[in-house]
Amino acid sequence: MTNQAAPLLDTNRREALRDELLATVDLLKRRRAAEIDEVDIADYVALHWMEWHGGSLRLTTTGENVCKHLAGMLARSMPRSSV
Repeated sequence: MTNQAAPLLDTNRREALRDELLATVDLLKRRRAAEIDEVDIADYVALHWMEWHGGSLRLTTTGENVCKHLAGMLARSMPRSSV
């Protein structure tokens, strides 16, 4: 049995997927996975950010960590009100 590594995605593709990850996760939470492009799903799985589990697509621990990082970056970039 050969150990096949996930195909490497070029940097631009990885960045594009990262930029869309929070919106993609929102679609999953709203049970609208059919709206996610099949190529994107395959690439998320190849990056180990998502996995198939019992016929459902879900985030992996790595995917959850990427989302937390992105959410933190968004929170830091939002202007704070001085109320």
